[in-house]
Amino acid sequence: MYKAADVQNLYGYDPKLSDLSRIPNWNRFVEAMNYAMMKQFNALEKGGRMAVLIGDIKKKGILYSMIAEIIKPGTLENIIIKAQHNCFSDNTQYSGSFIPILHEYVMIMRKDSPILIPIIETKRVIADIRDIPNATWRDVVAAVMEGTNGAVPLSYLYEQLEHHNKAKQNKWWREKIRQTLQCNPSHFMHNGRGMWSLIKNRGG
Repeated sequence: MYKAADVQNLYGYDPKLSDLSRIPNWNRFVEAMNYAMMKQFNALEKGGRMAVLIGDIKKKGILYSMIAEIIKPGTLENIIIKAQHNCFSDNTQYSGSFIPILHEYVMIMRKDSPILIPIIETKRVIADIRDIPNATWRDVVAAVMEGTNGAVPLSYLYEQLEHHNKAKQNKWWREKIRQTLQCNPSHFMHNGRGMWSLIKNRGG
């Protein structure tokens, strides 16, 4: 196996500059991987298959999942889960509740057509629960109260919801907020006239 310095001496370029694993930003890394995936898939003949070995990464308590974010062109035939071997983390001692990643994936894709290629692509978006159509009133009110300390007045809830889709789509949205608070005693506590708090560490 050549060292990077050997390649540079022989061919005149630094291979580290083309090493995708050195991209520090996760979103840029995924974009580069997706570009490489499509270039390789396009090189397949009709009926050809491509097997890709990929794994997930955990850093500072955050899971960066390549299987979730990588583009999947063609017909996804199978995802094989296999144990990881000879990993750097095998020799690392972890404390607390950290769960190490012990597996990786082999993703198999088939090219059925040289022109019409179905593509599964996941995009990361930030969604406001107050604007999500299928969010329940209980979930929305609880989410608004989650970031508060102690009891809040009804006027605060009105202010936080008034300009969002959940309120705009219901003529009687103020009444709906009050009904939600009163009908969910396992989630919300009445703390006096017009004051409500969220019951945290609730089950269900």
